[in-house]
This record gives sequence, structure tokens and C-alpha cells, in this order.
Amino acid sequence: MTRVVRPYVGGRFVAGDSTEELRSPWDGRVVARVEPAGPALAETALEAAWAARPAAQALSTARRRAALEGIAARIAERAESFARSISEECGKPIAVARKEVERAVATFSFAAAEAVRFGGETLPIDLDSASEGYQAITRRVPRGVVVAISPFNFPLNLGAHKVAPALAVGAPVIWKPPPQAPGAAHLLAEIVDSLSLPAGLFQVLPCANEVAERVATDERIGVLSFTGSERVGWALKQKATRAKVVLELGGNAAAIVCADADLERAAHRCAFGGMVYAGQVCISVQRIFVEEAVYDAFREKLLAEVAKLAVGDPSHETTVIGPMIDVRHAERVESWIEEARARGAIVHGGKREGAVLHPAVLEEVPPDARVACEEVFGPVVLLSRFSTFDEALEKVNDSRFGLQAGLFTDSLSRVRRAWERLEVGGLIVGDYPTYRQDNMPYGGVKASGLGREGLLYAMEDYTEPRLLVLGKP
Repeated sequence: MTRVVRPYVGGRFVAGDSTEELRSPWDGRVVARVEPAGPALAETALEAAWAARPAAQALSTARRRAALEGIAARIAERAESFARSISEECGKPIAVARKEVERAVATFSFAAAEAVRFGGETLPIDLDSASEGYQAITRRVPRGVVVAISPFNFPLNLGAHKVAPALAVGAPVIWKPPPQAPGAAHLLAEIVDSLSLPAGLFQVLPCANEVAERVATDERIGVLSFTGSERVGWALKQKATRAKVVLELGGNAAAIVCADADLERAAHRCAFGGMVYAGQVCISVQRIFVEEAVYDAFREKLLAEVAKLAVGDPSHETTVIGPMIDVRHAERVESWIEEARARGAIVHGGKREGAVLHPAVLEEVPPDARVACEEVFGPVVLLSRFSTFDEALEKVNDSRFGLQAGLFTDSLSRVRRAWERLEVGGLIVGDYPTYRQDNMPYGGVKASGLGREGLLYAMEDYTEPRLLVLGKP
């Protein structure tokens, strides 16, 4: 039976303004019918979220924790439905989709735990004779309505990273799910609908980009949390003049492989981290810098590991690389590979069959080629040599992006130097930059964005301190 995806506004599912067919990127069959919201329904959602602020803020810690725990439990109960929706709509291999659902359960569970710890602080302000006996106390209060915009590559968990902290702090949230894969958001709305929470606290608004922009830049919005393209993210920030803006905009993540590293592990992890889900991950391995002494040995190991990765039908349990989100994106990445080849790059693999792009390993790529300096968002990794560790650090930093980097070495000295000098939001030692645990601070610098996700850190972005000063009794 084909899924029907409708807006969830004001505590109920409502009909959208039209109906659109959503087709599988693997075989083109219709997997859902989506009813996007138009401007009038978007305004209704804004009004409902604005009206829900007092009730949301009045929710006790116990109720917020219980709601988040309930959501986590119900996602776990319906895990296979979520995973099938994700796999069918965006072509994610089913085993990887199941892992995403597990992570979403953890994300809401972490939020429940943080809700009982999150609060203010007591400050010493009796710093002179005029302030003797005075006390200062702060508490964190929601900035206001949260608008959450998330992309197709993690259609459940990237939304959860915006919805869960909003619910944890008592902020109404409007989630605009990805048009390519809105089914997970609809399933989550069904779960929230069963919890008897205030109407307008959580809403799902599938809609066109121009409608989403009107919602995201409305003066009633307190927080805009956006994950997606660099171009769209910075444009929205310019227009959302009154809101706190949190941006996660991706990058071209680098891994450094030193001569003292475990080359077998480094090759295995870099192959998987660069190619899983057709490389459609913000922190997918893209650039690999290998110490010259072990370059040839590492290249052979990497090519062997890449060759092991199963390509094909995302419904198969062993598939690692399914289709890209559509043919247009696969053609784009293919064109970038061919541009690099024309400029002298050595290309291993990279055959395209419709929306499926087979993994590609590139060598001797000019540093200004698009496949090197832009975010590929496809199953492509680049290999380069370095002779000194300082040279490797400079090459990693030679990017306008700075999300995460990986470092394979046994040298504590090199780890410390990398942590001091690399211009990235996170350094992962002994593993690929694609590593993320859902409670850690996650986000980038430079063109990769602003603010941090990870429950506690998002909760801080979604709130602001309110000060109470108690005078001398």
C-alpha cells in the first residue's frame, strides 16, 4: 500500500494543497503520495506554534522527559516501518537505514536524559561592599518557536537532532522534512499524536522551498536550525534577521594516514566512510592524505577494500552503495570525475548506471578541480601524498570547509599538533571523519556552518539565560 504523507498542523493531520507522487530512486516505482502545504496552511502552522509557547514552556521536566522517552520507545517499536520508508524513498541501503533508526532512538533517549540535567547556574556577585549579601541565579528559557529544516540523507535522525532538543527545552517546533523523503517525519507525527501533548508543540510541514523560506524567516521565529546546502543555508541566515540561526552545511572531509598507522584499518574505514550510502553524508571521507612512505601500500589496500563494497538494490541486506538520490545528482558527480580526468587525474572506477554511481578513487587531482574543492556528496575519494606532517595539516586546511577530519597515527605529538592547528569542528583520531555519536558536539567552522548539534549543545542554542538577582535580605 502506497504511503500518504500529509501535514501535521495544530495537533492533527490535514490535507495539503495538492498531491505529488514520490518515486523510488532505485526502480522508479511510486512509494508515497505527498500532500504539500501551501502558504495558508503554513501560516496556520506558524499561528499554532506561536500560540503553543506558553503551554510548551509550562511543561514540567517530568512531562518533557516522559514524552521524549515515549517517542524513543515507539520509534523502536516501529523501527522496521521507519527503515523501510527511509530505504524506499531515498535509496538508502536497508541495513544503513536500520542503523539510522537506532540512532534516532538514541537521540530522543539522550534528549530525555539531558532534559533532567539542563538548567541554569548560581553566580557569585558579592564582589564589592555594595553587593554583599546579593545572589544571582540564571535559568535557561526557550528563545521561541523553532523551525527545523533537514535534508534527505538522514531523513529521520537529522530531523530528530532538531526536534528532540526543542521538545527537551519546551519550545514549539515546526519541522520541514526533505521533499525526497518525508515519510519518516509523517511516521514521527503519528507517534507524537498519540502522546497528548499541547497542540502546536510539534508540527510537520512538507512544503515547497519558497513556502519553507517564508516560515523560516518569519518574525515570530526564535530559532532556525538548517541542515543542507551551503548556498541555501547562508541565504536563509541573511533573511532570518531576528532568529538565532544554526547551520550545518557539510564539507569535503579529510583523513590523514601516517606511516605509523594501522594501514589495514585505515583503508577499511576510509573505503566505507567514503562510499557508504553512495557518499551522501556530510562528513563522508572525500580527501585522503597519505604519508609518502606508505602511499603505494595504502592505495592498494584502499582499492581492495572499495572493491568489496556491494553496489545495487538498497533492499538487499548486504548492499552498501545504492542509488544516489536521483539521476541528476549522479550525472553531476560523474561530470566532476570526468573534468578531473581531463585535467590529468587517474580514475579508478566511477561507472554510472542511471542513478547508481559505482565508487571512484581518484589520484593526482588538481587541487582546484571541483571534485577536490567542493563537496562531492557522492561515492568518490581522492588520494594525495604528503612528505611532512605540517604539509598534511596545511592541505587539510586548504579548504573553505571545516566540518570534521580524521587522523590515523600512533603519535600523541601529531594528535596534539593536529588538534591545535586543524580548522575543523571535530578531529577524530584512529577513525574516519564520518564518525558521529549523537550526544557529542557536532558542527563546523568556516563555510561548514554555525552552532552545534548534539543534544546538550543544541539545547543551549535553542535557549537563552534569564537572570534573577536577589538583593540583600
